[in-house]
Amino acid sequence: MARFDVHEYGSSDVPFVIDVQADLLSGLKSRVVVPLLRAPLNDEKFFPRLNPVIIINEERYILMTADIGSESCDALGKKVANLEDRYRQEITDALDFLFQGF
Repeated sequence: MARFDVHEYGSSDVPFVIDVQADLLSGLKSRVVVPLLRAPLNDEKFFPRLNPVIIINEERYILMTADIGSESCDALGKKVANLEDRYRQEITDALDFLFQGF
């Protein structure tokens, strides 16, 4: 498992989660993850800096940064993508905004 990997989550409400934990801590039995929800047609209620839109397989998802949590490595489903190249800055900015306010 690696930082910015997207894993199936197996919930109809939360189809995917993104692993945002530093690879340096890969020996831990859990990972820090942020849920991805399917983006509604009107996503105006979301704050773009905190909840950027992420596209996976041509479908739009919203990064639910404030819903960050921890999940056992065993509970994470199949890896479906890695978003580091395309979305590293947006994800890092969202996490910085959540924790630092900027």
